[in-house]
Amino acid sequence: MFLGFALAIVGWIGFGCPAHAAGRLSDYLSKAQPGELVPGANRLGAMQGDPAIAPAYKDDLLLGFVYLNSDFANAIGYSGKPIQLLIGINPRGVLTGLKLVEHKEPIVLVGIPEKRILEAVNKLIGTDMEPVVRGAVPAPQVDIVSGATVTVLVMGDSIVRSATKLIKSGRLGTQGNAQAGTAPQSTKTIDPGKSETRDWQGLLGDGSVRRLTMTLADVNQAFEKSGNAGAVAHPEEGDPGNIFIDLYVADVAVPTIGRSLLGKDGYERLTARLKPGQQALVVAGTGRYSFKGAAYVRGGIFDRIELIQETNSTRFRDRDHTRLGSLEAEGAPDLPEIALFVVPAEFNFDPTEPWTLQLLVQRVVGTRDKAWVTFELGYALPDAYVKREPVAQPPAASPAKIPEATANRRGAAPPPAEDEPLWMKIWRGNIVKIGVTVFALGALTLIFFFQNQLVRRPNVYTWVRRAYLAFILVWLGWYANAQLSVVNVLTFANSLLTGFSWEYFLSAPLIFLLWCSVAAGLLFWGRGPFCGWLCPFGALQELINNVAQALKIPQYRLPWGLHERLWPLKYIIFLALFGMSLYSTAFAEQLAEVEPFKTAIILKFAREWPFVIYALTLLSAGLFVERFFCRYMCPLGAALAIPGRIRMFEWLRRWPECGSPCQRCANDCPVQAIHPEGHINVNECIYCMHCQELYFDDHRCPHMIQVRLKREKREALSSQSMRSGGKGPSTIITAGGKPVELPRVEAITPPPT
Repeated sequence: MFLGFALAIVGWIGFGCPAHAAGRLSDYLSKAQPGELVPGANRLGAMQGDPAIAPAYKDDLLLGFVYLNSDFANAIGYSGKPIQLLIGINPRGVLTGLKLVEHKEPIVLVGIPEKRILEAVNKLIGTDMEPVVRGAVPAPQVDIVSGATVTVLVMGDSIVRSATKLIKSGRLGTQGNAQAGTAPQSTKTIDPGKSETRDWQGLLGDGSVRRLTMTLADVNQAFEKSGNAGAVAHPEEGDPGNIFIDLYVADVAVPTIGRSLLGKDGYERLTARLKPGQQALVVAGTGRYSFKGAAYVRGGIFDRIELIQETNSTRFRDRDHTRLGSLEAEGAPDLPEIALFVVPAEFNFDPTEPWTLQLLVQRVVGTRDKAWVTFELGYALPDAYVKREPVAQPPAASPAKIPEATANRRGAAPPPAEDEPLWMKIWRGNIVKIGVTVFALGALTLIFFFQNQLVRRPNVYTWVRRAYLAFILVWLGWYANAQLSVVNVLTFANSLLTGFSWEYFLSAPLIFLLWCSVAAGLLFWGRGPFCGWLCPFGALQELINNVAQALKIPQYRLPWGLHERLWPLKYIIFLALFGMSLYSTAFAEQLAEVEPFKTAIILKFAREWPFVIYALTLLSAGLFVERFFCRYMCPLGAALAIPGRIRMFEWLRRWPECGSPCQRCANDCPVQAIHPEGHINVNECIYCMHCQELYFDDHRCPHMIQVRLKREKREALSSQSMRSGGKGPSTIITAGGKPVELPRVEAITPPPT
């Protein structure tokens, strides 16, 4: 069932889904009036070019253009989904209007009023973007809305960068072909032949590692220039010459830089992890200000740093992050914060072109208000690492032969090579992981369908189960990071309430496959397949408990009355999280840290010490009470148990004597899911099949023992009768090892008639 369902999904993804165009301006134009975006306009003309823009007219007079921000610059917010804005701009490059037409931001949906968000970004209306394009003035910034920092910054950056890209394309009528880029005469790539190990000073000296140092005086002066009186009234305290932050950044996917900073082994592990062409950055710092901050949560964003290249930008998520203890280069300073960030493949980062790491410095100016300034750390890869190759130039086309549609786009950036949705690229880029996952789900399907044959061989079954759990922990959990969480349930429920879209869920292939298998498993077996077999943290608990039992660590069984009153605790936790998610998804995600999954599985304990202590405490409890967290605290298990009651089949067998009077299975159940009356509580069962081992075992199950003794007695009587020919006494050995003499059986002669 798992295998068929998963293969159906993969087949549908690979062959059944049509590709959608990247630009979707036509889908949103009906959500705004022309005059809202370009004042005075009363109609829109036919869309032009790719990405599309729509001219805005007052009768026959062209007043400006309307476009969709995500067609020109990425706008992925806190939710992981694009924020769609219609933007108006006049032919001179002045922003004339904005309208938020679609978003999935939980902070805006259920927390911060949308009006406050729009008030912040609407301050960009009236900005002349042409001086920004020329570099004459810095890019405008939006004001932070407390509690929605990431959302507002993403929207502001997307507006500015999309307008910049549109102006550079020369499609507004004022730039003409002067702004059009000429075809490159050569291509630049990283030279793989340049691979050596260098010391820290050498890397700093040639720009392989770039540095930004700011004192307290520098930061205070920046806030004074910002004109925010509240920020000026709260200066950084201390000696003005003290270091506020000393920040370093380097591209460690470049062989020489990576081998020098990460060491040989670290660089090889990194390259094995990266996709072809994907880059990774080391960001390190010391001083009073942390570039990481302490506010990022599950699925969260490092909102104090931003990677910017041309019109694209991205903020790193915790799934892109790995904490490093030190830098390997000789002479490298001992820095308290060192982070390795993998640049998302969809960012299309070009390491041979200049880029910027932008640092956001925040300052609290009131109970709920913050002020902020940004500082930029520019990076350009030294020419020593770059290889240039000439590009053959195509013959110039005759002006008379240029089609009208192409002429309308003269000077524009070339359209994307393909319009395939991002999630489809991700699936095709992870085909090996997907294949391994489908194979594992298929193997589990076979285990379940042929469970009766497997549990009749207890030793084989024990090692099959342990091997499968080890695979789930090491490969699926620690390597692939495919750990389901109650946060997925909350996000799914929230998306149903706020406008469901498959794209976000399809962007994580392994998570999507696991949820499909869980949905199928709920119909057949309840929550047991996931909780007992597919949960990496559950596997970690059970394997640790197996080791504890092998070391003779005492095991404790809670009295049934106490156990029965403790297991509802996880349902209370789930309902509290679900209720909170309806009010604030972001806060519910923070409360979901009651799950130690992120600490123990995703981040492999490389986290702040309170989280590590919490996870280790739960695992320690599991040494004495098997699967302690699963039994009493797991909100995900509770969430799955509720729909799990709709299962269509009953696969676990029971004898009439089970529970009345026999208590063997109930006493041996690892998670005490069998009631004293004998029935199995499917809400608590993890489908470990231990009771099924007992069910068929004629040396441990009392019912089967009686069956075996009767069978042996019949076989012994039959065998003795055949050997004695019906005469003389005989002796047999019973199952208890006691000899018993059987009476002689004489032939009976019928009386004469």
